[in-house]
Amino acid sequence: MSDTSEITVEIDATLVRRLIDTQFPHWANLPVRKVEPGGWDNRTFLLGDGMSVRLPSAAGYAAQVIREQHWLPRLAPHLPLPIPAPLALGEPGEGYPWPWSVYGWLEGETAMDGRIDDLDEFAVDLAGFLTALHQIDAADGPAAGPQNYFRGGSLTVYDDQTREALRLLDGRIDTKAAHALWEEALATQWRHAPVWVHGDIAWGNLLVKDGKLCAVIDFGSSAVGDPACDLAIAWTLFDNGSRNAFRQALPLDNGTWTRGRAWTLWKAMITVSGQISRSAEEIRLSEQVIDAVLADHRSGS
Repeated sequence: MSDTSEITVEIDATLVRRLIDTQFPHWANLPVRKVEPGGWDNRTFLLGDGMSVRLPSAAGYAAQVIREQHWLPRLAPHLPLPIPAPLALGEPGEGYPWPWSVYGWLEGETAMDGRIDDLDEFAVDLAGFLTALHQIDAADGPAAGPQNYFRGGSLTVYDDQTREALRLLDGRIDTKAAHALWEEALATQWRHAPVWVHGDIAWGNLLVKDGKLCAVIDFGSSAVGDPACDLAIAWTLFDNGSRNAFRQALPLDNGTWTRGRAWTLWKAMITVSGQISRSAEEIRLSEQVIDAVLADHRSGS
């Protein structure tokens, strides 16, 4: 079997056209258009007016396809908002080495500033979605692991990265406060049965229509475990008021919120410290996230 881990593929509308025409010829008459932004883990294309095609951008994301194909139809009936509905599973072909998916198209725009009418209401609606997700039977769900970047797992996986970030950022951020938060989070743990987690609750995976949250997408990092990883949106999108509304609407204990801060701090610090490659704008925004997390922690809320 050939190793696809280092393969780089140009994923464009021409490739998608060939894949559709050869594997799903009954859709050959439908136009293919690239969606912008197309995503980081996957590239997304509109097929006709009512379907989307998503192709993993690298080998490390390929396992997400089977995860979504299997679990999304099982989760959807229990959730208060639409999530992607798999319509077909594509196979490697036409020089593309991984499985890929066709989904029903979900209307809406990503939850960027200016598209949300009432951020407090949005926060409460998202909390309701997560509460419903946490209540779904998780007995047979996939455990956190390298295939989903340990979302739902233990913070200790990223302890070395975090301590290196603290070293690199000394003098640039309040490393004393960041270290104290990290240590406090490591001293806590999820003491309940594992629950379903989305794994990547971020503005790009939340859709808005008419100013309101209307759908949640991209469950490729989902698993069962500790829900703390799904709280990062509280500091990456919400302000003080909406963050409080979000927290009040989610029945989670203080330790889980502390770990949520720590998950958020870890990602922001490895971005700012240069341990992962990101744009200057993403670094600037991550610096703001660090400030928000540490200010919130100092407030004792």
